Amino acid sequence: MKKFFKLILLVACVSIIKTGHSQTISPELLKGHWKASWITVPDEPEKDYGVYYFRKNVQLSTKPTSFIVHVSADNRYKLYVNQTLVSLGPARGDTYYWNYETVDLASYLKAGNNSIAALVWNEGDYRPEAQISLRTGFIMQGNTANEAIVNTGKTWKCIRDKAYQPLNGIGYHPYYVAGPGELVNMNNTIKGWDAVDFDDSAWKNAIKIDAGNPKGTVNAFGWMLVPSSLPPMELKYQRIATLRKAEGVTVSKSFPAVKTAVTIPANTSATLLLDQTFLTNAFVTLNFSKGKNASVKLTYAEAMFTRLTGREGTVKGNRNDVEGKLFAGRRDSIISDGSANQTFTTLAWRTYRYIQVKIKTGNEPLVIDDMYGTFTGYPFQLNAKLETGNPEMQKMLDIGWRTARLCAGETYTDCPYYEQLQYVGDSRIQALVSYYNSGDDRLARNAINQMDQSRIAEGLTLSRHPSFSPQIISTFSLWYIGMLHDYWMYRPDSAFVKNKLEGVRAVLSFFSKYQQADGSLKDTPYWTFVDWVNDKGWDFGEAPIRNGNSAVLDLQLMWAYNQAAEMEAKMGMQAFSALYKEKATQLKATIQKRYWDAGRQLYSDTEDKQLFSQHTNTLAVLTGMIGGADETALCKKLLTDTTLTKCTIYFKYYLHQALIKGGLGNDYLKWLDIWRKNIDMGLTTWAEISDLEHNRSDCHAWGASPNIEFYRTILGVDSDEPGFAKVKIEPHLGDMKNISGEIPHPNGKITVKYQFEKGKWNILINLPEQTSGIFRWKGKDYMIKSGENKPIV
Repeated sequence: MKKFFKLILLVACVSIIKTGHSQTISPELLKGHWKASWITVPDEPEKDYGVYYFRKNVQLSTKPTSFIVHVSADNRYKLYVNQTLVSLGPARGDTYYWNYETVDLASYLKAGNNSIAALVWNEGDYRPEAQISLRTGFIMQGNTANEAIVNTGKTWKCIRDKAYQPLNGIGYHPYYVAGPGELVNMNNTIKGWDAVDFDDSAWKNAIKIDAGNPKGTVNAFGWMLVPSSLPPMELKYQRIATLRKAEGVTVSKSFPAVKTAVTIPANTSATLLLDQTFLTNAFVTLNFSKGKNASVKLTYAEAMFTRLTGREGTVKGNRNDVEGKLFAGRRDSIISDGSANQTFTTLAWRTYRYIQVKIKTGNEPLVIDDMYGTFTGYPFQLNAKLETGNPEMQKMLDIGWRTARLCAGETYTDCPYYEQLQYVGDSRIQALVSYYNSGDDRLARNAINQMDQSRIAEGLTLSRHPSFSPQIISTFSLWYIGMLHDYWMYRPDSAFVKNKLEGVRAVLSFFSKYQQADGSLKDTPYWTFVDWVNDKGWDFGEAPIRNGNSAVLDLQLMWAYNQAAEMEAKMGMQAFSALYKEKATQLKATIQKRYWDAGRQLYSDTEDKQLFSQHTNTLAVLTGMIGGADETALCKKLLTDTTLTKCTIYFKYYLHQALIKGGLGNDYLKWLDIWRKNIDMGLTTWAEISDLEHNRSDCHAWGASPNIEFYRTILGVDSDEPGFAKVKIEPHLGDMKNISGEIPHPNGKITVKYQFEKGKWNILINLPEQTSGIFRWKGKDYMIKSGENKPIV
């Protein structure tokens, strides 16, 4: 589809948004009512499923050098200028912070008549859980009087495309909330609706439904408009790699990797199984001709199944295998109108490795002219590099980076296929992957803002946001404090963090209400999720609780108190810092008394000392409950005691930090068996849980922690002061004798190289300007400065 493919150029063309666009917005649009109105199609349902077109032709005497507009919609829009797609949005938020995109249309406009057109869709009750909505609406505001001609109002024409219907469900019954598929009858579509010469005389004039109100200018009704802080999403043309099966039709071996026509004869049922060979997020485009009333059904899946039903649930097996397997997933369905050059592109992107194409023709053959994807995601650039000569390490980095990319769009998401929700527990790890691999912190800052804005009256953040169904995981509010602390340590933006301290205090105030006289939490409300563990005493991810008490919860609260105390001491209120230190000190003594088992030399999950886990003892190490030789001994038990409840791939992020703190970091590469099993099972992204046979999601970026630790632990590069103002480099090389790499830093780039030759180590460290720190080697510290350093060890 040519006009869709042209959006690949958007990243280069709309650079105005990349650096943040507050400087491009006229000040009056930030503090006063817009002259543009929210518009909708008259005589159509306000909140039901529907696909709508809005258009206006604009006559210009000359081609402009600048033509800035601000645009938004509910639920979603695609904006076209002269049949070229120029913007997608809006970036997801909530009605109190409803995003609009800022776009310079100048390069798409010409002297004479121009078409400005928007496709807007509302998925109604079928919409993704992450999509908050009021009603169908569209708004465009010119930045100045020069662009006011495009302001939305009654002069815009509009219509509903009744060819679209929702396709709900995915053929089996997991927790799936990522939106419907589309049933499109091409016999009823409106073709050429975005062309300059399209006759829209039969269309209705749009009706105004609300003023354009920047946040804070009026009451809280309607959409409170704020400029999106994010750049436009990446769009990249992507061929589908290979055809794994063809039934009922003969297909050229070049299809679909190369544009190749495939003819399905009349009165034929055919099935094609396409394999991208790796998981991706992409808008799918199908170009086809003829085949009057033929049906084409597209089904998308991360993997095929050996079983879909039964007591044990779904079973996947090796993701590369297709023989004898079952296919189920999100679906789209198209009915051909028999004409030439028909095209279908999904409204929203799809997640898939495999696509099943089922065609049923009538009395006329159908020709598939082409089929391809357009990859989309947050436009992270990979700015880190590791050179080891170890192909396994590079493969893990590549898989981890792909996982992180697929779980990052207009928000971080837990998984792209099933939920697309921004959870705090996931996002904390995802943000660190972003810092270490890209250095781009805009999505992390957006996530922290949205979590802070989600806080309820009791003080807790929601567990996930945006989400139209509020969910509270109280432990995730504590991870929010950890995520903010991480940002403080790795990004030079203390003013941003300081602004969030009031929210930190609210979270800790909530927990303080459930602390007993000795500081221990009792009967902590809401979902106290820790890890997807299936073991004795664990219940739907919650760690064991006895008489309302849990070691994991007490330890996590103590950690949050200590992190909050550090931030308050530097840029908040000393009284809060002192209070949090006092509470943490009390908790430390209580935890030692309640949960330490001297016989086993371990911390128990509960006071009765019947259950023990890696989780509790991991947190004990990370919170400083134990130190020195005792800490090392405890860490060794974490690896060798087979009676401990084990961490899954998610919580191994914390487990590995504890083992490193306990002095075992040189063994880091020995701890990656679950990642190796993912590779052996044919996954191209990291799975949600460690049970790969019954795993639901094949893509969860909370498992991408090697993309942090290969740099932070093995290369040893870490922040040693808030804002990454000082660097600490302490490598854990294990048996490696030659390794180098680089990571982004707020001041530039840090590069390190370690090479063992002729019985001695040659070490080279380069720090960016205005950056210094320490290099720690076998317990001895060496001062390092900006520029080249060659410590003699």
